Amino acid sequence: MVAILLAGVVSLLTSLIGTKFWIGFLHKRAYGQFIRDDGPTAHHVKRGTPTMGGVVLILGVILGYIVSHLVMRDPVTVSGVLLLGLILALGLVGFIDDALKISHARSLGLGSVAKLSLQALVAAVFAVVALQFPDARGVTPASAAVSFLRDIPWLALPFGLAVLWMVFLICGFSNGTNLTDGLDGLLTGSATMVFLAYGLVNIWQLNQFCGHMMSAGPKCYEVRDPQDLAAIAVAMAAGLFGFLWWNARPAKIFLGDTGSLAIGGAAAGMAIMSRTELLLVIIGLLFVVEAFSVIAQVGYFKLTHGKRLFKMAPLHHHFEMLGWEEVTVVIRFWIVAGLSVVIGMGLFYAEWVVGQ
Repeated sequence: MVAILLAGVVSLLTSLIGTKFWIGFLHKRAYGQFIRDDGPTAHHVKRGTPTMGGVVLILGVILGYIVSHLVMRDPVTVSGVLLLGLILALGLVGFIDDALKISHARSLGLGSVAKLSLQALVAAVFAVVALQFPDARGVTPASAAVSFLRDIPWLALPFGLAVLWMVFLICGFSNGTNLTDGLDGLLTGSATMVFLAYGLVNIWQLNQFCGHMMSAGPKCYEVRDPQDLAAIAVAMAAGLFGFLWWNARPAKIFLGDTGSLAIGGAAAGMAIMSRTELLLVIIGLLFVVEAFSVIAQVGYFKLTHGKRLFKMAPLHHHFEMLGWEEVTVVIRFWIVAGLSVVIGMGLFYAEWVVGQ
């Protein structure tokens, strides 16, 4: 438990203090955000605000993980290294996208096909490796079975389909968080709640771990390395909470694709390794709705030859176009995210209680 808390503290301090210096560095080089001309007019004042804040967030999480292991003299685990690798790799894809936006002085970076291809490649490598490295009990970091509150035995997939399923989850959620990151503090605040929830899920799984041979009960969790997953979840939540100081309205810095892609990938990777894949759809419902609003908007536009389902997509912009103040949209979406987390955690705990 000390290692988990230590990872969180290091990540929080790195994000809170490091972001201040990162903002100054970006300001000196005029590395600022470009704003869509067809978006809400109130957003035009944000043009030039430093972006790529996700660099400090990712650094804080990795540093928190390393320091906690050095201090506690715990060996690193395959699950921990894999999840950090996923976060770092998706952050790098986002960094390339952000860098292209800055160098080309426009709000478009990587093309959609190139960006999705890189995300899929990263996700596929993660999925293939996560299905290897069984421990002494034969448990691999990820499972080939689709999971909800734990693995669903009758939904065990062949290796190839299991990889495709994980690629779909990682790409879907990394794009969902990317689309959610459109208002000051919206993604930062909602993602903080999601990772706090996964911190609790992994701590609970650690306490009810099937690997504890002397105390494992009939409803123990057959997962791999829950302590490391808890440490990374808490480090993510703490880093996001520290970043929110600078990202709350009026934002001094944005996460950029560097941060938003890494956040979504981390959430999906956490769900895959903790065997709670479909539960993430509930806990991270806001990200699902935001992504679906864009899919629905594009589909409706094509089917009706130019009509729009929403005034603007993603969904948070629709409410802005209806006249809601930005801070009102953010707070109400935070409430939705919080309720989703509470419902998801309630289901997770209820399943364990009912089974006793």
